[in-house]
Amino acid sequence: MSLIDVAQAQQRLFSLTSAVETEDVPLAKAHGRWLSRDVMALRDQPWSDLSAMDGYAIRHASLPGPWTVIGESAAGGDCTLEIGANEAVRIFTGAAMPKSADCVLIQEEAEIREGQLVLTGEGPDRPGKHLRARGSDFATGALLLAKGSKVGARQVALAAIGGHGTLPIHRRIKVALFSTGNELVEPGKQARATDLPASNGVMLRAMLAGLPVTVDDLGIIPDDLAAQTEAFRRALAADVIVTTGGASVGDHDLVKPAFEAVGGSVDFWRIALRPGKPLIAGHKDRTLFLGLPGNPVSAFVTATLFLLPLVRHMSGANDPLPSLTSTLLAQDMPATSTRANYIRAIVQDGIARPCASQDSAALLSLANANALLVRPPHSGPAKKGDRAEVILLS
Repeated sequence: MSLIDVAQAQQRLFSLTSAVETEDVPLAKAHGRWLSRDVMALRDQPWSDLSAMDGYAIRHASLPGPWTVIGESAAGGDCTLEIGANEAVRIFTGAAMPKSADCVLIQEEAEIREGQLVLTGEGPDRPGKHLRARGSDFATGALLLAKGSKVGARQVALAAIGGHGTLPIHRRIKVALFSTGNELVEPGKQARATDLPASNGVMLRAMLAGLPVTVDDLGIIPDDLAAQTEAFRRALAADVIVTTGGASVGDHDLVKPAFEAVGGSVDFWRIALRPGKPLIAGHKDRTLFLGLPGNPVSAFVTATLFLLPLVRHMSGANDPLPSLTSTLLAQDMPATSTRANYIRAIVQDGIARPCASQDSAALLSLANANALLVRPPHSGPAKKGDRAEVILLS
């Protein structure tokens, strides 16, 4: 099976599934998730013409006064008063404007003398000054939030003031994961020199932590076809099964045959990517499968490029792929071959400097990096100061 490029693999992965079902979620629980349909305004905001300042509601044409104060309007109620040419209403921020008033004289520019309101400053320079017009933020029926947009604190506030107590959100994605390898032991367990603490499982759980998922971690599965086949059977209730290790072509790389043993179909295998070439993608009915490489840097890169975008895609995101940012190169870079290179780098002041070690098992340089420097396949040599794209790592 020939290598396929990263963009093609991402689109093929997305084509295997669609967004999951919808549920209505209280606003307090909608943060970090994606909308399953457009959200429209259920009310005008503001609901009426409101004062933006403390002062006096007047007619602009009545300047420079004086005025007779005929009443008061405070926030939280309607105002049924109507003012005449030389009348005013004492008004407070957020209060409804009286009928016929078209601006606010702020209290710092006015005072009461001998029972009359008089101007002491310049006054409002136009009709509409210090006034929030009805529906000026949005009107009933206006689009507030588009389908596929991510819900954050600002979007929750907008939905609330638009009249909503819940939002239509795609349900959480069920992810099952396990690591393969006879050499692996649980992190923190006393191990022999020949054992390797399993870092991929905890890393992937941390990467998924900010996404709307539930994770079933099946732990470490040995390099045994029957054991891995049984792990796949246990995981088939999930939306996505993720494995690390055993995805290459060695005698102990059993993930692919184990997945096929439970009836799974492999859609593509091996990507034109460095690090991370031995990635497997497939499906069994509605369950997606991603077999990530065992080397931790390769697992991180492929999770960044495929697992996280897949979860965002299934969660209904309009923009599931990682964002690219333009930077300058701190040094010359060699040409690339047929594979895209994702290079651990440190970006500072808009300049990307590759980390010294690029070995796919070297976690220290990954922990120190704050970006992946993207070098497309078949790129010629790059010079210091040339533009390059990076994926910033949060």
